[in-house]
Amino acid sequence: MAKTEQGNGLDMRGSTEKLTDNGKGGLYGSDTEVNGSAISGEEQVDKYGFRGGAQQFSTDSAEEIPIDVLRQREAKWLEMLNSWDKWMAKKHKKVKERCQKGIPPSLRGRAWLYLSGGKVKREQNQGKFEELDNQSGDPKWVDIIERDLHRQFPFHEMFAARGGHGQQDLFRVLKAYTLHRPEEGYCQAQAPIAAVLLMHMPAEDAFWVLVQICEKYLPGYYSTGLEAIQLDGEILYALLRRVSPPAHRHLKRHKLEPILYMTEWFMCAFSRTLPWASVLRVWDMFLCEGVKILFRVGLVLLKCMLGSQEKLKACQGLYETMELLRAIKPQYMQEKFLVNEIMELSVSEKDIEKEHHAQLRRWKETHGDLCCKSPPRMHGAKAIMAAEPPSRHDLRQRPTIIVESPLAPKTDGEQTEDAKESRKSNEVKQQKTILLPQEIVNNPYPPPSEPSPLLKDTTIQASKESLSSLEHDTYL
Repeated sequence: MAKTEQGNGLDMRGSTEKLTDNGKGGLYGSDTEVNGSAISGEEQVDKYGFRGGAQQFSTDSAEEIPIDVLRQREAKWLEMLNSWDKWMAKKHKKVKERCQKGIPPSLRGRAWLYLSGGKVKREQNQGKFEELDNQSGDPKWVDIIERDLHRQFPFHEMFAARGGHGQQDLFRVLKAYTLHRPEEGYCQAQAPIAAVLLMHMPAEDAFWVLVQICEKYLPGYYSTGLEAIQLDGEILYALLRRVSPPAHRHLKRHKLEPILYMTEWFMCAFSRTLPWASVLRVWDMFLCEGVKILFRVGLVLLKCMLGSQEKLKACQGLYETMELLRAIKPQYMQEKFLVNEIMELSVSEKDIEKEHHAQLRRWKETHGDLCCKSPPRMHGAKAIMAAEPPSRHDLRQRPTIIVESPLAPKTDGEQTEDAKESRKSNEVKQQKTILLPQEIVNNPYPPPSEPSPLLKDTTIQASKESLSSLEHDTYL
C-alpha cells in the first residue's frame, strides 16, 4: 500500500520540515516574508490572488464572463439562497444547472457553505468551533500541521507570508478538526482542501465545510490506512474500461496501480492539479453533485492523455506513463473544454455505487474486512439535505454587513416612519433657528460660510454618481 505519491510531495500522514524554529507559538511572523524570502511589492497578483506559479490566471486556461451576465447570475443565486430549502426540494435540477455554469465569485463561499450542509452544521453547533479553537490540541498533530502550513499554495497572497493571517487560520481549522475527530487526526491532503475553503470564507465556515467534505463527500479518505481512496482507485480503473478501453489496456499492461496516479487528484479534489479557474468550476459541481464529479475529471484526463494508440507511442513503459500523467497537457485542463467533457461523460451515482459494491467484495476476498468503518457516502447536496433535513432557522441568512439602497422602493410602514422622522427633523430645525442669535453671541468661532456654487455643484454631482453606483453593486 502506497502512503506517499512519489514526486508530488504529498506525504499523507506526516511531513519532515518544520514551519517554525521552536514549534509551538511560532505562527506569528512577518507579513513581508514568503517562505524565507521577501515579497516584492511590484509583483502582479491575478484576480484569484496568485502571484505566480502554475495555477496563476491565464486567458488561455479560463473563460471570461460578461459583467451583465455575472450580475444576472448573482441576482439568481441571491434568490436561491434566500429560499434554499424550497429550491433544493422543488428545483434541484435548476440549482445543478447553475452550479455547472459556475457560481458567481462574489457568492461562491456562501453557496459552498449551503451546498455542503456546512451552514446547517454551524447553526446546530453554535460555539463549537470557538471551543475547539481555544484548546491547545494534541502536540503530535500540532507539530505536523505547523510543518505543512507553508506548503499550501505558497504563490497565493493569502498563504505567502510565513506566519501570516492565512497560515494562522489554516492552522486553526486543521487543529480544530483533529480535536473534532481525534480518531482520525490529521492527514496532509486535508490542508489544501482547507486552504481552498479559506480563500472563500471565514475560518469557522471553512471548518464546517471541511467536516462535511471529510464525513459526507469523501468518508474514510483521510483515515489511517487510506483504504477508502484505494477502493475508489479500483472503481476509477474499472470505470475506465468502459470509458476508454485503450487507456485501460495500457495501464493494465504496465501494471500501473491507480493509487500511484489518482491519490492526489482525489484526496485534494484536483486543487493541486488543475488551473485555478478549472479548480473552482470542478468544486462548484463537486459540492453540488458529489464524488462522481471527481471520477469524471479523472476519467477525462486519463482518456485525453492515454486514449489512443497515437498518444501511447510516447509512453512505452511504466515510468514514461507516470511522467505523462504528472504533466497533463494544458489544453485538456482548460476550463471550457474540461467542464464540457465532464458534463458529457455519462458516469452516474448508480454506476459508482454498483462498482463500489463489486470492489468491496473483492477487497474482502483479498484483504479481509476494512479496518476503518466509514459512514456511507453522500452523493451531493440533495442527498445530504435529505439525510438531515434542516429547519428554516438553520438556513436563515445572517449577513455581517447590511446595506440599504436609498433608491429601493419603500413599504407603507417605512413611508410612515419617514414622515414621522421628517416632522421631528423640522421641529429640531425650528428650535435651532430660534436659538441661532444667542449661539452666535456665545460662540467665538463663526459658523462656516456656504460652499461656493462651484463646490456645491461638484458635491451634488459626486453624490449622484455614488447613488448610481449603488444601484449596480451587489452587496453581500
